[in-house]
Amino acid sequence: MIKPGTRWKSRVCDAEVAVIRAPKIEGLPQCGGADMVPRGTVVEPLPAAAGFDVGCETGKRYRSEAAGLEVLCTAAGKGTLGFGGVALTLVETKKLPASD
Repeated sequence: MIKPGTRWKSRVCDAEVAVIRAPKIEGLPQCGGADMVPRGTVVEPLPAAAGFDVGCETGKRYRSEAAGLEVLCTAAGKGTLGFGGVALTLVETKKLPASD
């Protein structure tokens, strides 16, 4: 099972994530349509799956409402972050009220 605080890296690009909220269901975070591996693992690179090449941005949070997974992108990449074959959605930042 994935735990909050664990770090994962893509097998498709340079993307890396840190788990903020663990998923409620079994599975691994994905990038570019391929399962991610624990940071520090050496693996052969894979090509991105069609439709999973939009990219991810450093410092942004991504979430799957259905699975309950939330990750923080710690290194940007060309692959789309996903879980269970479905792309994660970008978590929009909350606008703070203006101060005068």
